[in-house]
Amino acid sequence: MTTEHPTAPVPGRTIAQLLADGLVSAGVEIAFTVPGESFLPLLDALPPRGIRVIAARHEGGAGFMAEAWGQLTGRPAAVIVTRAVGASNLAIAIHTARQGSTPLIAIVGQVRRDLLGREAFQEADLVGSIGKLAKWAVELRDPAVAPGAIEEAFHRAVDGRPGPVLISVPEDVFTETTPDRRFANATRPTERRDPEPALARVMDILRLVAAADRPVILAGGGVLRSRGTRDLVRLAEVLEIPVVAGWRRGDVFPNDHRLYLGMAGYGSPPAVRERLEEADVILVLGSRLSEVTTFGYAVPAPEARWAHVDREPRAAGSDDGEPVISLAADADAFLRAAVRCLAGNVHDKDRYDARRDANARDRERFVAETVVDAEPWAGPGVHPGRVVAALQAALSPTTVLTTDAGNFAGWVARGFRFRRPGTFLGPLSGAMGYGLPAAVAAALVAPDRPVVAVCGDGGFAMTMGELETAVRYQLPVVAVVFDDRRYGMILDHQLRGGHESVGTTLGHVDFAAVARACGAAGYTVDDDAELVPALAEALRERGPAVIHLKVDPRWLSVDRRLDAEEEPAREAEVVEPAPSTTEEPDDTAEPPPSTTEEPDAAVLEAEIVAGAVLATELDVEEAQIFAVAAEDGSFVEITEIAEIVRMEEVVELTEVADAAEPSEATESPEPTEASEATDPIEPAEPAEPVAGEAASEAEADATA
Repeated sequence: MTTEHPTAPVPGRTIAQLLADGLVSAGVEIAFTVPGESFLPLLDALPPRGIRVIAARHEGGAGFMAEAWGQLTGRPAAVIVTRAVGASNLAIAIHTARQGSTPLIAIVGQVRRDLLGREAFQEADLVGSIGKLAKWAVELRDPAVAPGAIEEAFHRAVDGRPGPVLISVPEDVFTETTPDRRFANATRPTERRDPEPALARVMDILRLVAAADRPVILAGGGVLRSRGTRDLVRLAEVLEIPVVAGWRRGDVFPNDHRLYLGMAGYGSPPAVRERLEEADVILVLGSRLSEVTTFGYAVPAPEARWAHVDREPRAAGSDDGEPVISLAADADAFLRAAVRCLAGNVHDKDRYDARRDANARDRERFVAETVVDAEPWAGPGVHPGRVVAALQAALSPTTVLTTDAGNFAGWVARGFRFRRPGTFLGPLSGAMGYGLPAAVAAALVAPDRPVVAVCGDGGFAMTMGELETAVRYQLPVVAVVFDDRRYGMILDHQLRGGHESVGTTLGHVDFAAVARACGAAGYTVDDDAELVPALAEALRERGPAVIHLKVDPRWLSVDRRLDAEEEPAREAEVVEPAPSTTEEPDDTAEPPPSTTEEPDAAVLEAEIVAGAVLATELDVEEAQIFAVAAEDGSFVEITEIAEIVRMEEVVELTEVADAAEPSEATESPEPTEASEATDPIEPAEPAEPVAGEAASEAEADATA
């Protein structure tokens, strides 16, 4: 892209200031960062230009926030990190943005130019490494050409198929001055309106689908980015064609509409794949046809005819797997033109009626197969399907729901009904750790709307530091954590493939206590009866909260619950401490009198930690515990335990010598049994929160 610019110089403008002006002209309103010394002049330049700076706890979290912002608004956010270390942490979010066709501007501070190529501190070839994950990458070594390169990067982020761009800037380049007038007097751009496609090509596609017996529309993120949901509903109704959403694009079409037949990909019921595979014609609209959406590239079926409408569609051809019609167009530009072309046209009544009857049967089957809470369950733990049903009942249609990666998300994919566009965020890359940072971004975009992150324990733990970010900015984010103490999806692969369950067992984390430690509210839910009250209270908080759901590990996925004989043995060293309550302890209360004898030191498992000994009283079956004591009375070795059945309490021994007599190696007596433990949206101005929660239908479409 080339642009003519005035030649009169702008005295004293640095590359950092020019870059900040360029961000404004690109529509950037917010920058997420973990600060680094390599880009301090850029941080100085952002607030005076109205760009809000949000400090995250981890570069991966900052990148996920920027990606979610781009998904919801359709405009890029900036994410700014330092050198090789920050860029490496950011890489997962760059990949996620590329997979999701999300506009994102990543700016990475690089080492000084005189240090390049000398293995300087935190140096790496950023363009040749992390930059390969982006849509386009450049390093600004020459201040004379930097303005043009910046302009090119911003253009590529939003042109055609949107995506992430990476700009590497050596530290000393930020302070170089330039006379270039690009972005001078920069203002934020007005909303872009794509040109309408040629009507002849639009009519070709309409004739193709109108003549089909079992057509279907497969709609993806391009419809959401173009704010095209309303026109998609009109087209589907006029032609009586059902709609299937691409994977993690479930909000592209109102799920309670009679023509909605589900979301493709992981978690979908059998009816979705079967309906796609039996279609004689498919209109693929704003979808990249990923491996997950197409069920391993089984859709479109070899005998199906299909048309592809996208900003960067596949080329048309006669070979299997190629569309018969390919149209490069914005999704809503095509939809608007299609609806106008159909106005006043006469349809074949018999064909229309036959479609309507078939669609009713398909919808009835889809509804029956997406009931997720009917299976009997009395515990232990919650029924995952009942969690989804409780969320559906408690949340308003405008709530933004984010999901992480993992088998738990299949319950949401199958059972939750999205009723408005711009209310669902999930990583098309399958990246764990996405759910909470995405929810933080959603709350920044629209602080007047409820935001709920649905996560597994594995993914949530990867970015749970962003709880403190939510607390610091007072964001109303509720995280619902499914905790089965497993990397469940990988365990599923292991069991299906006949592998051993190696490395997929996790230990206990009290996520409610973590939330409280960060300043958020924390709730622990042990069974279904506790779920609805905890959810109601968390939503009333209007601040950050975590609901820690205990899930029986036998719930492997929405399609599979393990029998007792299928359940893999947990690794012996993983022991769950007694569950904590959601209430803060009363420090003034007297402890209840002990009903058990003081445990003998020889029956304790011990570990030396910072000069103290943490001892755990154990309930064991047919096990002898042997301890080796040092001359000073501290434990230095504990041999294997046959099986740990239950851990009752944890005590700290500050005077180890009082707990065990110094001696040579001694054998422990049999332990005594202990007593049982009781126990896209328009971002709001940050200074002026938007009041009210309800949105009109037109406003809802505007936030796709």
